[in-house]
Amino acid sequence: MKNNILITGGAGFIGSHLVRYFLKKYPDYNIYNLDDLKYSSNLQNLKGIENFSNYKFIKCDICNSGRLREIFKNYNITKVINLAAESHVDNSIENPFIFAQTNIIGTLNLLQISKDFWFDNYSDKLFYHISTDEVYGQLGKTNYFTENSPYMPRSPYAASKASSDHFVRSFAATYSLPIVISNCSNNFGPHQHNEKLIPLSIKNILLNKFIPVYGDGSNIRDWLYVMDHVKAIDMIFHNGSLNESYNIGGNNELRNIDLIKNIICITDELLDRKVGFSKRLIKFVKDRAGHDFRYAVDSKKIRKELGWTPSFDFQDSLRSTIKWYIDNNINYIK
Repeated sequence: MKNNILITGGAGFIGSHLVRYFLKKYPDYNIYNLDDLKYSSNLQNLKGIENFSNYKFIKCDICNSGRLREIFKNYNITKVINLAAESHVDNSIENPFIFAQTNIIGTLNLLQISKDFWFDNYSDKLFYHISTDEVYGQLGKTNYFTENSPYMPRSPYAASKASSDHFVRSFAATYSLPIVISNCSNNFGPHQHNEKLIPLSIKNILLNKFIPVYGDGSNIRDWLYVMDHVKAIDMIFHNGSLNESYNIGGNNELRNIDLIKNIICITDELLDRKVGFSKRLIKFVKDRAGHDFRYAVDSKKIRKELGWTPSFDFQDSLRSTIKWYIDNNINYIK
């Protein structure tokens, strides 16, 4: 049977990289890219692939069950990779209902339609759900999240993603739907929306605006280059064990303030400014409500079972990412 793959959220940051990667690596797959084109999605991320014979873009909200059923029927969808999500923590604090609607109800919608359309004939079918390390809560200074860590979400965003993960697992347990889940650390790379920390910092350096830093900047995140994430998704999609979850981390832990200083030095150098000149733009602001201290995932499972390891050097990837934003600043600075 031909692989007819529905990738939701495929005009977003990670999704657009995944769509491009799959189209080029698997020309025998039909890729159906579904995205509702909200503010964080951009069709410019997909420029140059519009005319691929095995590619189709579909504008649709994953909460629109009637339209989704038509799409499954018309294109005989055999596999789903669900990347569609509201993902900005600050926005979830302002309006948690939007996050519950998209991340929980939208995912439930996709699960129900997948189950109904596949009619319990699950051979060669798969529902792959992309999630986040934030579902686990926060860490101290030395331990790591594993696939067996308890869920303890501390923001509305994290709670909505945790709930969607639980729904995915429940469909596997109750209906035997073939599923797999991955939980990744913080992604970075070209095409990321400028509300996120790295592109926001670059943007503000270019515009000589203050770079807001929550609290004292000591919160720690693990950074994963987007193409390393895409390659991990590829391996899990093709070789991951059904009904399992996999943690994907970059093993690049940095305090927020250290990351920002690194970005400043690289950006100043690329702009032919005195290196460190833009440190004057750092502005410490009131800490975010429920701001988790540290995230870091243990990726031993995917490394051992599937042979995945990050292949991109962090410093080189950060530099190339910053250069991309400088070269494309007209397209993303708003």
